[in-house]
Amino acid sequence: MSKHLTAALLLSAPVALCAAQAQAQDAGRFTWEGSLEIGNDQVIDSDAPGNEIRDTYAIGEVNAAFALTDRVSVFGGLTWESVTDATADRSFDDMGLYLHELGLQFDLGNTVLRLGKVHPVFGSAWDTAAGFYGSYLADDYELTEMVGAFADVDLGEAGVLSFGLFYADDTVLSESAGFNRGRNDTAFGGAGNTGKLNNASVQWSKDWDDTFVQIGLRYLSAGTGDVQDEKGILAGIGHSFAGGIDVFAELAAFDGYGGTADDATYATLSAAYALGDWSLSGNFATRDVDSTGRTNIFSLGADYEFANGITMGGALAAVDDAGVDDTLFGVNVVIPFGNGA
Repeated sequence: MSKHLTAALLLSAPVALCAAQAQAQDAGRFTWEGSLEIGNDQVIDSDAPGNEIRDTYAIGEVNAAFALTDRVSVFGGLTWESVTDATADRSFDDMGLYLHELGLQFDLGNTVLRLGKVHPVFGSAWDTAAGFYGSYLADDYELTEMVGAFADVDLGEAGVLSFGLFYADDTVLSESAGFNRGRNDTAFGGAGNTGKLNNASVQWSKDWDDTFVQIGLRYLSAGTGDVQDEKGILAGIGHSFAGGIDVFAELAAFDGYGGTADDATYATLSAAYALGDWSLSGNFATRDVDSTGRTNIFSLGADYEFANGITMGGALAAVDDAGVDDTLFGVNVVIPFGNGA
C-alpha cells in the first residue's frame, strides 16, 4: 500500500462514514460508543515549586463503525481534549478535536484486517492498570495514530497474534480542529515518523480462564535526525482471583528509545479490589531512561460505579522523578454513552 493510496483512503473514509450514519436505522449495522471524562489533576506539593500546577480537563471520545457488508465495515474515532501539555494552572485550555482512527475493516474468517489510521497493538498497561494514575508512565510507549495495515489472527487454542506495518500519521488528519495542534511532518524526526511502511509491531496474547498473558515486539525506524532505530520488547500478565481481586504486571524494555542513544525500561504493577460498587486500587510503576534517570510512582485510588454506568474516582500519588519528589491528587467522573457497549 503506497503512501498516496493510504492518504486517499484516509481522506475518502469520512464521506463513507457520514453516508453510513444516514442509513444506520435500516438494519442496525451502525454501532457507536464513547465517553466523556471531566477531571482535575494537580501537583499539590513538590520539591520544585514550579511543578505545583493544576490541570482541570475534559476528554471526550467517540468510536463508530458501519457494516457495509457482512465482512467489510468502515470505522472512525474522534477525540476532543487538550492537545498540549499543561505548563501552568489551566482549565479546559487548548481543546482540539481530531480523528484518532479512520479506515476500513475486513473480516476474513479467523483474521481481521484493518487498513487506515489505527492504534497498533503493543502492550496494554495504559488500559489495564487500575485507578486514576494507573497509566501515568505506560502512556509513554503506547503506539497511537499510525497509518498502515494491521491484522489480528485468531489462532484458536494458541491465542491471538496481532501485527502491523505502519508509520506516524503525517496527513491532514494529524491536525486538530478548534485548537490546532499542527500537522505532523517527517522532518520533525522521531522513531516511526518516517512516512514509509518500515515500522512494525507484533504481539501474541492468550487467555487461560482467569489469566491472560501477552508478549510483544516492535521495531521503529529512525526518523530525520535520529541516532538509531528503536527496538522494543514487552511482556505482561494479569489474573483475576476469587473474591474480586485483580492483579496485573507489565514490563517493557527498549534499545534506541525514541530514536535516541538511550536504553529505557518500564515496569507497571497494579492491583484492584472490587467491593460492591466500589473498586480500590494500588499501583507501582517505574521508568528508567539513560539520559533522564529513574522515575517511580506509587498511587492509591478508589472508584465508584453508579447503576447507570457513570464512574467517579480519585487517587493520591507520590512521584520520585530523578530525586524530585511530587505529591499528586486527581479526581474524575466518566460518563459512558452509545449503542455498542
